[in-house]
Amino acid sequence: MTDDRTADANGITATYEETETERLLTFEHETGTTAAVAQNREGYAMLKVRPAADGDELERYYGFDMALDHVGELLGVSPHDLPIPDAAADMGM
Repeated sequence: MTDDRTADANGITATYEETETERLLTFEHETGTTAAVAQNREGYAMLKVRPAADGDELERYYGFDMALDHVGELLGVSPHDLPIPDAAADMGM
């Protein structure tokens, strides 16, 4: 069975979940550093980047790639090294 809500690569674990109000993609680096991208549950509107799932919003972006750039900066890695679970692949579209 394949889990389309989690992905691991390059010392980073990504987890996708849907809450009552938002779609949430969280990242945890093996060093313990975290970051999150949130979007409204309907899947439209700007993406919010946070230092953690329950953290305060740092910035908003229209594009998923721009949000991932910011996440990469927070984790100290290239955004290309971030694993993206299949369930989160359409965020920001």
